[in-house]
Amino acid sequence: MRANYLFTSESVAEGHPDKVCDRISDEIVDLVYREAAKTGVNPWGVRIACETLATTNRVVIAGEVRLPPSLMKKGKDGKDVINPSKFKAAARRAIKDIGYEQDGFHWKTAKIDVLLHSQSADIAQGVDNAADQQGDEGAGDQGIMFGYACKETPDLMPAPIYYSHKILQLLAAARKKGDGDVAKLGPDAKSQVTVRYIDGKPAEVTSIVLSTQHLDESWDSKKVRAVVEPYIHEALGDLPIAKDCNWYINPTGKFVIGGPDGDAGLTGRKIIVDTYGGAAPHGGGAFSGKDTTKVDRSAAYAARYLAKNVVAAGLADRCTIQLSYAIGVAQPLSIYVDLHGTGKGVTEDQVEAAIRKNMDLSPTGIRRHLDLNKPIYAKTSAYGHFGRKAGRDGSFSWERTDLVKALKEAVKLREAA
Repeated sequence: MRANYLFTSESVAEGHPDKVCDRISDEIVDLVYREAAKTGVNPWGVRIACETLATTNRVVIAGEVRLPPSLMKKGKDGKDVINPSKFKAAARRAIKDIGYEQDGFHWKTAKIDVLLHSQSADIAQGVDNAADQQGDEGAGDQGIMFGYACKETPDLMPAPIYYSHKILQLLAAARKKGDGDVAKLGPDAKSQVTVRYIDGKPAEVTSIVLSTQHLDESWDSKKVRAVVEPYIHEALGDLPIAKDCNWYINPTGKFVIGGPDGDAGLTGRKIIVDTYGGAAPHGGGAFSGKDTTKVDRSAAYAARYLAKNVVAAGLADRCTIQLSYAIGVAQPLSIYVDLHGTGKGVTEDQVEAAIRKNMDLSPTGIRRHLDLNKPIYAKTSAYGHFGRKAGRDGSFSWERTDLVKALKEAVKLREAA
């Protein structure tokens, strides 16, 4: 590993066009889970893969679903078809909560098209029939997923993405609170933080980039910096800002037209922002809009959960875990662990064996272990899926460190053998 280097990560706010789409897609996932619970439908049978497109005063929701009866209606031919009303309402609530009440994108006036249709029977049989053959539902797709954890921050996340998220979270909270000039910021924003590492540890910030929408057209970059700088200092906390740090605050000048009115958005285009900011590999699959039979989502959560518990257990300072799956096959094809030379008296083989012993990594096993069949996904759609606090409602359950003791014991038993 290099000891001294610079590393940069970016984040985007909840009002970024792509994040608006991620939020709507995850609101749809939550809607389906809620309606299933209300109507007594087994949540294990929920299936949804929902994509959203947003542009000037227009939202298009498309994808495949298996829905509870409460989200259906009778078509002209007497057959059950999707009722778009609750989906549209969920999208409008999301847009309103983000804060869009602008001429080019307004929660009340945006035209919303719902183009959802029934799940492909071919995909359904790969997931459902596998349960009959193997006792567990099969993976909803093939693919590779990565999890990562390191000791750089309290939440065991890489420092650059951790601080990039924190800047935007603080600004969004202040904007919504509505006090003073910060209330004149718009929902759309991007941040970027460059951290200098010395002896492999975060030492100082060498550059800060922030572009944020503002509703007052008279503001220039200097004014925006005066408004946002206190929040940046608060977000960085004890991490020093270098004396020669480069600041780029709204470097292009005015940023009034933002969100989907300024640039079209699409679900799933911010997968590095959603994960580790480039500090770890990524399998390429997006999370938002998918139920948790889709291993793009659930196995990525499981891999983070396992990597975080490995580091929290003191078995290593850094840990990367890769899982791989085939559609319709329940168990992962491979489990790979890399401790990056930071293992504390343990080998990657020992950690892999401890993982296999302590967690069933089939889609069924992951969903059960992390209790994922719940409407907990809208809040994951901005500021990262990882490094968040586990909630009482079951959200971010993959951030728990409740496997620490079991992993330690499993490694000891293997050593003794």
